[in-house]
Amino acid sequence: MTAYAIAHLREAAPHPEIAEYIERIGATFEPYGGRFLVHAARHEVVEGGWPGHVVVIGFPGMTEARAWWDSPAYRDIAPLRSRHIEGDIILVPGVPEGYDPTATAKAMREALRAGPGATR
Repeated sequence: MTAYAIAHLREAAPHPEIAEYIERIGATFEPYGGRFLVHAARHEVVEGGWPGHVVVIGFPGMTEARAWWDSPAYRDIAPLRSRHIEGDIILVPGVPEGYDPTATAKAMREALRAGPGATR
C-alpha cells in the first residue's frame, strides 16, 4: 500500500544549505522507490490556515518510507534543512485499493452506539 512523507514547512529566508538540501534530496529517496508528488508548488488554502509550504513524497509502502527517513543518506542532509526551516513531517500510509469510507463511518456509528469506554 502506498505511503507518503508529508512536510508542512514554514517560510524561511533563502540559504545556500537549503539549496544544497534540495539538490541532494532526490538521490536519498530514489533507492526506496520515492518520488516527489508535490514540491515547490503554490497551494490554495480553502479552510483554516496553512502558512508555509507543503511537500509530498510518495513511496511504495511504509517500510520504504521509514527506511528512507532512517537512511544514512537522508540523516546526512536533514540538518541542511532543519537548521533553517521549521516544520512538521509525518509518514502516513495511504488507503488500500477499493477503500470504502462508508465502512469507516459504520465503525464510528457502532462505537458511538456502544458508548464511552467501549473498545474498538
